[in-house]
Amino acid sequence: MDDSASQLKKFQKELSSGTVSLVLLGVLAQSRQPLYGYQIAKRLEGAEGVLAGKQSALYPVLRNLEGAGLLASEVEPSVSGPPRRYYRITKPGREVLREWVAAWNATRDAVDNVLQGGVS
Repeated sequence: MDDSASQLKKFQKELSSGTVSLVLLGVLAQSRQPLYGYQIAKRLEGAEGVLAGKQSALYPVLRNLEGAGLLASEVEPSVSGPPRRYYRITKPGREVLREWVAAWNATRDAVDNVLQGGVS
C-alpha cells in the first residue's frame, strides 16, 4: 500500500471512530421498534465508511452508549439461534442525539467553508 492510500485509510478510520456513535443513535431514533445488532448493521450497509465492513465494531459502541444511558437493551430468545439483544434509544439518548446533530452540522459547515475557500 502506498503512502497516500495508508494516509487515506488512517483518515477514514479516524472519521469513522468519531461518527459511529452519532450514526447508531440516529438509526435507533428512526426505528419504530428496538433493533438487534445485525439489523442495525444492515441499515448501515449503505453508509460507506461508517463501520468499514466491520459489523463487530458496533457492539462495543452499543455497550458504551447503553452504559451512558443513551440506549437501553433487552435480551429476547430467538427461534433460529442464540438469544438476541435488542436496543432502543432512551429519552436522554434523543436529547444527546439532537445536540450531537447540531455539533455535526456546525462542524460540517465549518469544514466545508474552509475547503471551499471561504476562509482568508
